[in-house]
Amino acid sequence: MIAKDARIAVIGAGAIGGVTAAFLKKAGWNPLIVCKHQETADLCISPGMRIRGIKGDHTVALQALKDISDMSDRQDLVFLATKANDCLTAAQALLAFLKPESLVVSLQNGLCEDALAEILGRERVIGCVVGWGATNRGAADLEVTSEGEFVIGNIDQQTYDRLSPLKEMLDAVYPTRITDNIIGELYSKLIINACINSLGVIGGVKLGQLLASKKARQIFVALMREAMAVAEAMKIKVAPGGGGKLDYYKFLDAGGKIADLRRSLTIRIIGFKYRRIKSSSLQSLERGRRTEIDYLNGYICDKGKTLGVPTPFNDAVRAMVLAIENGEKPMSPGNLTEITG
Repeated sequence: MIAKDARIAVIGAGAIGGVTAAFLKKAGWNPLIVCKHQETADLCISPGMRIRGIKGDHTVALQALKDISDMSDRQDLVFLATKANDCLTAAQALLAFLKPESLVVSLQNGLCEDALAEILGRERVIGCVVGWGATNRGAADLEVTSEGEFVIGNIDQQTYDRLSPLKEMLDAVYPTRITDNIIGELYSKLIINACINSLGVIGGVKLGQLLASKKARQIFVALMREAMAVAEAMKIKVAPGGGGKLDYYKFLDAGGKIADLRRSLTIRIIGFKYRRIKSSSLQSLERGRRTEIDYLNGYICDKGKTLGVPTPFNDAVRAMVLAIENGEKPMSPGNLTEITG
């Protein structure tokens, strides 16, 4: 068990970082949360971070600072919960506040672990898949929207001994599973995000309306096929997605009209289950922030280019999301036609 008096920092007071920090505090640890905005830091201190939604209603007072540079002590354990766009800058700033044996757990969407390891050292970085959902309702005001799990693992062949205490700690937030294939687990989530998050931006609508569209479902499958071809070239064994329910290999394997119909129906069911949810990238744009497109579809595109694997659908989605970000194109379900042709 990680000692209750361990120095723990959570970098990022958004939905995932804020919920994680609050429930660690409720379980007896005393994490420091770095918030980026002074208003959020002040509210975290008093009256506290508000958490609502399916885990109940809680207000949890936290130690809080605006910037990493404001920290005064070296940390034993850091949860890096910034957006993928900001994680490398944050990692560089963290170096001055780490011990040789400190661990940094990456909570980003996408696959940032190798890039983080180049800055922090591979021995420090632990990969983590966040399989539950939460959203920002305002400064220090977060809502937990879906149940799930954490999945943690070493990015190399480090000892498993360090993962068990971390699992026990994260169990206080959500059930946590240790894997020996963390890259395959992270890539599995990347595929879903590259489909749902990015198409959510292009369509500008909630998932139910988005995935009710036949064109969206066709693009969903095409993006997935390209992602899996890139994974094969990278020699990644992709773990099942959707909480272990979606085996990508089986999902894409069969041919013919009946198999196409089954795939379309499965995606339609996913859309119905999450029909009231907006993709996190769409929420980012609505707040005037950039998406993580370069770490989602962009990652697939870049690796495909390096390895000689064509990714025309992911290329098109990436280009369109960037055009929307830059104000060159509005969000609209009609954008899907431009991708399918």
